[in-house]
Amino acid sequence: MQFNRKGISDTVLLDLYKSILTPRLVEEKMLILLRQGKISKWFSGIGQEAISVGVAAALSHDEYILPMHRNLGVFTTKNVPLDRLFSQFQGKANGFTKGRDRSFHFGSKEYSIVGMISHLGPQLGVADGIALANKLKDNKKITAVFTGDGGASEGDFHEALNVAAVWDLPVIFVIENNGYGLSTPSSEQFRCKQFADKGIGYGMDAYTIDGNNILEVYAAVSDIKKQIAKKPRPVILECMSFRMRGHEEASGTKYIPQDLMEMWSKKDPVENYEFFLLKEKLISHEEIEELKNKIKAEINIAWASADTEPRIESNSEIELADIFYPHNPKIIFPSAEKSEKRFIDAISDGLKQSMQKHDNLIIMGQDIADYGGVFKITDGFMNEFGKDRVRNTPICESAIVSAALGLSINGYKSVMEMQFADFVTSGFNPIINNLAKTHYRWGEKVDVVVRMPTGAGVGAGPFHSQSNEAWFTHTPGLKVVYPAFPEDAKGLLNAAINDPNPVMYFEHKALYRSLSEGVSDAYFTTEIGKANFIKKGADVSIITYGMGVHWALEVLKNNPDISADLIDLRTLVPLDKLVVLDSVKKTGRAIVLHEDCMIGGFGADLSSMIADECFEYLDAPVKRSASIDTPVPFAHELEDEFLAKSRFENQLKKLLSY
Repeated sequence: MQFNRKGISDTVLLDLYKSILTPRLVEEKMLILLRQGKISKWFSGIGQEAISVGVAAALSHDEYILPMHRNLGVFTTKNVPLDRLFSQFQGKANGFTKGRDRSFHFGSKEYSIVGMISHLGPQLGVADGIALANKLKDNKKITAVFTGDGGASEGDFHEALNVAAVWDLPVIFVIENNGYGLSTPSSEQFRCKQFADKGIGYGMDAYTIDGNNILEVYAAVSDIKKQIAKKPRPVILECMSFRMRGHEEASGTKYIPQDLMEMWSKKDPVENYEFFLLKEKLISHEEIEELKNKIKAEINIAWASADTEPRIESNSEIELADIFYPHNPKIIFPSAEKSEKRFIDAISDGLKQSMQKHDNLIIMGQDIADYGGVFKITDGFMNEFGKDRVRNTPICESAIVSAALGLSINGYKSVMEMQFADFVTSGFNPIINNLAKTHYRWGEKVDVVVRMPTGAGVGAGPFHSQSNEAWFTHTPGLKVVYPAFPEDAKGLLNAAINDPNPVMYFEHKALYRSLSEGVSDAYFTTEIGKANFIKKGADVSIITYGMGVHWALEVLKNNPDISADLIDLRTLVPLDKLVVLDSVKKTGRAIVLHEDCMIGGFGADLSSMIADECFEYLDAPVKRSASIDTPVPFAHELEDEFLAKSRFENQLKKLLSY
């Protein structure tokens, strides 16, 4: 192995040795502890340390790195305290996730690290968002994100690289090409000769280097960093290496040819660099032994501290309280000056005023800039706020959701528009596994709103009409908002943007241009988590939201003899539980109405809650009124029959006659 100093000082060379030696010695300790049952699992990076250490050493402390499960060297080079790492590995309180996640599945803004989730791809998009924030700040900082040759097969890899290229984001995509994705060899993962070959397809620079040569890694990243500082753009850095142990220790290495193991063992990054320093007379055997003993002593002290730390005690109140980032909003009430606004205009108005209020708010979505969005909600926004803040995106829902999280981590607010709520399936993974879980896992806010044009009744068929709010009410960590009136649409959107938690904001397309009312012209907010009484009565409680509110109003108008509490939930998570229960206790009858299908709809949860907590007050079974359990059909004759509206009146009367 040839080492080229390229003007690197003796001090840096020795610092790099200590940095690459530390994760190796920590790993050796971990493997012993694993066999002793002191830790539950270990993903070894032995043989790949030069990549982690070289990248981390070349970046400034405040430049973000997004590592994976084999990048211990990133954490040690960034001087994350060993005792805290060991507590993290044992699921103890002094770790970074309060026992809620393991190994390197965590982030720390103090150390400018954002750890992976097990679904590998989304972290690439998160890096895009962090890099976008750096570009908007013009702070000349770069972001480095790791993936492997296996992880590079995921769709998120393509999406993230495509977005980074289109937006000229200052990010280094570090691909650790170690020959295997778990046990699947590279020959069964991809057909290109090198990942650097992919650079031309994305229109970005790409390099392949020896990932076992720490000086080559350090020099390459240092040089790329200088280039990107002058001209922001993404770069692919493929680091050739080899995994000397199994995917994780339990998996073993029987599937790896022995001659391949022997070849790569001769390229050990620690041993070869050590030999280079000895040859250059920069260190002696005695100094090496002294340094190893010193590091081992630090490791043992840190482990003893973590090992004697008591096991974490579960407290359900604390667990539930940590689902959301703390937020005590000051409610700004609507002014008396109102003008008639359609539902769509109220949303546009709220979004515009929030953009004026928050100069760190970025909105992203397909066709939202020059075109103004498919529903024209952002028409004229680009001229007022500029293309930096009103950003057209490629058709990359997953990467953009992830980028929204990255923006939040790096100090920005973001609103992402799903062109249709149906398309959220293409961004489902980062919403469910990253946005929803981030605060619970490592305490970070997620200042993201995902706008979701939803609903049927407009002849849009099965791919543009779904009511999918229940997918998200099932996922702890997401707030779910679903307004039924223009004024609520504006006030709740403003409140959602102010909230440092992820909000899924549903807008019914059929209401956009069909419904109008007087809406305050000035900026205001409506409290998230508070239901609204539309009507009050004595005989039955109708609990609904979105379009269901208007169906119920129509039935009550046509049946003036029915005395009903009509409750518009407005927000499904958090749920205004007391309003619902108090109403049912008063009336003794309840019907839950929603546009979504019956099976798995949010009404099932509401009905169960009512039956459980109001049983002794009920004079009849809790009734559900929902759309039938089919995809949303196109022809209006089929769609009319599909929707709950066609059955609600009869179901309500049947309940009253029980």
